[in-house]
Amino acid sequence: MATEHPSEVAPVDEWLEVDGLQLHYLSAGSGSTPVLLLHGGIVDAASLSWGATIGPLAADRRVVALDMAGYGNSARPDASYSTAFHVDVVDAVVDRLGFDAVDVVGVSLGGGVGLGYALREPDRVRKLALVDSYGLGRELPNGMATYALSRAPKLNELSLSLLKRNRTLAKQSLRGIVADLDSLSGPVVDEYYRLLQHPQVGKAYRRWRRHEVRRSGFRTDYSHRLDDVAAETLVVHGADDPVFPPQWSRNAASGIPDARLELLSDCGHWPPRERTAAFNELLAAFLAG
Repeated sequence: MATEHPSEVAPVDEWLEVDGLQLHYLSAGSGSTPVLLLHGGIVDAASLSWGATIGPLAADRRVVALDMAGYGNSARPDASYSTAFHVDVVDAVVDRLGFDAVDVVGVSLGGGVGLGYALREPDRVRKLALVDSYGLGRELPNGMATYALSRAPKLNELSLSLLKRNRTLAKQSLRGIVADLDSLSGPVVDEYYRLLQHPQVGKAYRRWRRHEVRRSGFRTDYSHRLDDVAAETLVVHGADDPVFPPQWSRNAASGIPDARLELLSDCGHWPPRERTAAFNELLAAFLAG
């Protein structure tokens, strides 16, 4: 993680139970309207995507960074792990924590989950930030190859089993999501490598991928419902994202009634870690407005 600034607030580990699931989250700061941070898929967790964002935000706000079900230190039940499943869990978490309203920030899969929650509970989401978000289009990044891989879970298991044995190889695998591998700090790679060691690593992603990837494209696509988004929205996208096309976010910013778009140059699919300072500044200004 980034070196802590004197004004930053260090997060603490917290746990809660919803629908029989033990869920872990990182909590920091205080304030009237909390910020809920939702990480991405494959191999991710609150500590990985949001490790350098929680502290700066918590200087002025209550921040909750959730390990979604199947990720990080949260329970990994036998479930579909569909986007709708994650939206259900987030809904239950907000209820369990007693929040009347939240600001929601999601990256990649977490963006799609956050958007789904904002559409379900428009009166509870004050502001919404979508970062290289899933759920904004149907097109598969590599066409039928993406579909074929979604039906070959053993390949993903084999790949992760190789990555967990070698930190250098694990770091190289991140070339698939970032524009410049050197933009990632050593602690970020260390945290990624640590998460790879979990005996059920990739389980939630493989289940999600099987459910969400169809021959015709991604199952979850909210692009036809964007005019129903009531929250003020910030749409952020890395200009060099190799996973989801920046055009998805351009279209979303045009379709959401109260939205603005920020494209980050020299950035791939992971703005909180590739362009950390610029991203944190954008996010803080948006949430404070």
